[in-house]
Amino acid sequence: MAFLDTLLEVEMNKPGTLSQDDIRQEVDTFTFEGHDTTSASLVFTLFLLGSHPEIQDKVAEELYSIFGDSQRSVEMKDLQQMVYLEKVIKESLRLYPSVPYISRALIHDLNLPGDVLIPKGANVIILPYILHRNKRFYPDPEVFDPERFNEDQCLNRHPFAYIPFSAGPRNCIGQKFAMMALKIILSTIIRKAKIESITTKEELRLLPFLILRPSEPIMIKVKPRQVRAESTV
Repeated sequence: MAFLDTLLEVEMNKPGTLSQDDIRQEVDTFTFEGHDTTSASLVFTLFLLGSHPEIQDKVAEELYSIFGDSQRSVEMKDLQQMVYLEKVIKESLRLYPSVPYISRALIHDLNLPGDVLIPKGANVIILPYILHRNKRFYPDPEVFDPERFNEDQCLNRHPFAYIPFSAGPRNCIGQKFAMMALKIILSTIIRKAKIESITTKEELRLLPFLILRPSEPIMIKVKPRQVRAESTV
């Protein structure tokens, strides 16, 4: 069933649940507004892979185990096997979340430890960029380490310690689509090319707008990836 069909079915079965404007906004978010966030994530992930050749090599090894030297297109079954690449993407989103802050309006009073009251109606700003660097959840938080997303580490981490797509019932409706798109694009690039970052981490400056962006273009060098002698199709 198509995404729009799902929304229309909800409205038909439960009239009043979604207005026509709600449906238009959700379709717009899913179809168009994910473009900037996905492209930003792609840029930062390529930058990180180009800065960490040993991790890029692990990604290339995983892709070779899936595709061999075949030049065929990515299929749905391939995406499920890109386990390490998914960890790389998640770690990239930890360090450089596409949306660096999230705003929510409280629908009821919120009592915090220390007799702190945040009243109903207040706007609360959540900063994933800061949260994702909390040493309580991420030792050596500035280090790019996809192994943080091994299953054992994720099980011992608070589920809301990682929120690049927000969390709860109002999280990003397009997060699975975004992950699929990133896997397809990155796997296609890494299968064919080696990435080397010219811009260094020390040179990188960020602009914390609605979408996290570098203040200057990130420079990378792209070289053809050498095809292995043993060909498997």
